[in-house]
Amino acid sequence: MAISPTQFAVTTRQSNNWSDAKRRVLAAYRDWLRAAPGIQTMYSIPFPVSAIRTRMRQEFERNRYVTKLSVVDVLILKNNADYQETMNFWRQTNHLMSFFKEENFRGEKRLPSSFVAGFLEGRN
Repeated sequence: MAISPTQFAVTTRQSNNWSDAKRRVLAAYRDWLRAAPGIQTMYSIPFPVSAIRTRMRQEFERNRYVTKLSVVDVLILKNNADYQETMNFWRQTNHLMSFFKEENFRGEKRLPSSFVAGFLEGRN
């Protein structure tokens, strides 16, 4: 299946009011949820679709209490760019696996915090 680079492109615009911004955020959230099975297949992510959708929800919840409309517009802009890059397969698997720090084999606790801790643990 050939993908056009502009297939997932969205025109940049400002939200008219909060209800417009809410509608745009919900549409973006639904797009990500619908794309989760395809993302799992394209990038060979070793987690179930439910775990991917849960992580997507956490990313949206992280910015739930933003109170400035202009900031919400910037977040929507970044979301649209991320969605387009992901769906056009312009990312690599490790870019998406970075969202799963605890489950990922390259998590934050992969390396010891200091030389002495690593030495006492017996790692090289």
